[in-house]
Amino acid sequence: MTARTTAISGIAAHRVAKTQDYLESAGADIYGQYVFDDVAQRKYLAKPIYQKLRQTIDGHEPFDLAIVDAVAHGVKEWALGQGATHYTHWFVPMTGSTAEKHDSFLTPTGDGKTIAEFSGRNLVQGEPDASSFPSGGIRATFEARGYTAWDVTSPIFLQVEPNGVTLTIPTAYVSFTGEALDHKIPLLRSQEALGKQALRVLRWFGNRATKRVFTNIGPEQEYFLVDRRLAEQRPDLLLTGRTLFGAAPPKGQELEDQYFGPIRERILAFMMDLDRELWRLGIPAKTRHNEVAPGQFEMAPVYEPTSVGSDHNMIVMSLMRRLAPQHGLMFLIHEKPFAGINGSGKHNNWSMATDDGENLLDPGNDPHANAQFLAFLMAVIRAVNEHADLIRASIADAGQDHRLGANEAPPAIMSIFLGSQLVDVVEQLGNGGATGSKQGGSVELGVTSLPVLSKDATDRNRTSPFAFTGNKFEFRAVGSSAPIYWPQTVLNTAVADSLKKLADELDGLKPEDMAGLTTILSGIVKANKQVLFEGNGYSEEWHAEAARRGLPNNRSTVDALPSLTTDKAKALFSGFGVLSERELAARVEISWERYVKVQDIEANCAADIASTMILPATARYLGELGGAPSSRGINAVCERVSALADTLVDAIGALQGAQHEAHAAGSVEDEARAFATSVIPAQDALRGVVDELETVVADDLWPLPKYRELLFQY
Repeated sequence: MTARTTAISGIAAHRVAKTQDYLESAGADIYGQYVFDDVAQRKYLAKPIYQKLRQTIDGHEPFDLAIVDAVAHGVKEWALGQGATHYTHWFVPMTGSTAEKHDSFLTPTGDGKTIAEFSGRNLVQGEPDASSFPSGGIRATFEARGYTAWDVTSPIFLQVEPNGVTLTIPTAYVSFTGEALDHKIPLLRSQEALGKQALRVLRWFGNRATKRVFTNIGPEQEYFLVDRRLAEQRPDLLLTGRTLFGAAPPKGQELEDQYFGPIRERILAFMMDLDRELWRLGIPAKTRHNEVAPGQFEMAPVYEPTSVGSDHNMIVMSLMRRLAPQHGLMFLIHEKPFAGINGSGKHNNWSMATDDGENLLDPGNDPHANAQFLAFLMAVIRAVNEHADLIRASIADAGQDHRLGANEAPPAIMSIFLGSQLVDVVEQLGNGGATGSKQGGSVELGVTSLPVLSKDATDRNRTSPFAFTGNKFEFRAVGSSAPIYWPQTVLNTAVADSLKKLADELDGLKPEDMAGLTTILSGIVKANKQVLFEGNGYSEEWHAEAARRGLPNNRSTVDALPSLTTDKAKALFSGFGVLSERELAARVEISWERYVKVQDIEANCAADIASTMILPATARYLGELGGAPSSRGINAVCERVSALADTLVDAIGALQGAQHEAHAAGSVEDEARAFATSVIPAQDALRGVVDELETVVADDLWPLPKYRELLFQY
């Protein structure tokens, strides 16, 4: 038996084991069990300390260092009571992953014994190496000092492993020179920038009670699961997260029978374990289901404040990666693990809210009369139109280049879907003022045993990259593997800019001058209506129409990243204190470097597999054909395989030659462009040869598990 057939036999014999007692581990009973949440804070902190801490968490007061030792003592007692032996500052450097260094609570006393210590300084500040993470030139190898600072707004949690427990403190990461080296700090700055400008608008509307405006996020996470025994025979999956080769199987997603279909027992067991672990961490996992492609799934949480939801999404991805092997599965988070079927995204449901519970993007029952809602809506529309290039750049990476614009993802053109009700209101507003709005009505099903369904006033559009969905926007274009801090930072900053312009205009009017407001909003509609599109974003007609409208269409990463180096971008981010010009330049440099590294790893992996696995398998097959009785059919196959083998060798050489030339291109940006124009086409050509060989080489000789096995056997 081959390794492939052995793995398939093992899959057939696999039985799902019960991992938890679901009656003892019900969601309500375990929710927040691993979090130093409000309940734990009340229990382990003195009342005055608790109240001061809550004021900071709720955004009402700066953190008071006078209480830090008392808070640290309470955190330590809680953690030790849960079995923790170590603590770590958990942060998100610009690698796209999380980072942590563990320290023990134990401190020697000098008499051969130890005590558990955890000071306020241990809680508030850490000192990781700042030279070994990507910094875009901010830190040199000999400039190693950096700091982590406790993010009070993000809940402290426990990492509970089979052999121990670690207290985990979410932090921000900054260099010795005070520059942001992570994704968290710019996000928090953008939150404050947006909140400040939103408050100015609310004050004009007479709102004196609201003290803080913030954004919420609910990221829907798409992912693939495949059997680990098969995946481990694919070096491309292990090293790049996607299949660099693979012929189309006889069946893909043509029958549309995977979407929302019954969840297989093995997958459901994984999902159930995932949900329970997320609930224990206070992450409000809500929805789970099969996605469109075979082997593809989705989980969605309830919305949370953006900084917390962004941290939680990193934990979601980490937990999926950790739990999958326990079920004999491999977790794939790449935007396009398999050619020819849908890739994966992360739909970010985004809204603005006040600290007294008002959703500023809720149109209410009568949107045409809700002037405040229309003001914030117009601000978002202008933000997306004026900064479409930056928003597009915020989601650009090598994985996205395989997904954006295909028939499972929004195009690279940033546009907004509002739905017929709001489009009608906006058109009225553009013509001078809204006087009415469409109503939803109901849907009659024609069967007496079925209820009458209430009908929304507007449809949905899954082809739009930025779609209004009732009381929030769904930023659908974000990639599945992306840390969502950066796209949300760019979006928040763009909206802050638009809100500032609106507030500046309102400052010239008397408070609540609705006629003057209508004039301002009408002007915004006229200047920005080109970004509104209700049709099929997948169509070629839309690309032509978008070009006529003057909308940017940066199809690839190398097309998108330069927008972050413009004077407009520098002024936007530095003007709101979100990123200095140096911090912004560092992020651009890191993006170029990452693009080159990812493409180089893929090219190396493709050449290696083709040389050491595909070519030998082809040669063995030619040997078998040579030993077969001569016939016209056998001779024809032999000639075809022989010709493909020659083409394969040439394609390997062409890919390696293109890589060599790309590395000599000069700057990292030049190198990236050389990869885009020469290396990737050469790699695609190599794939074409390998995929054709897969369809003719004897199945028992083919070294790689095929799509039909990866996608349908688990």
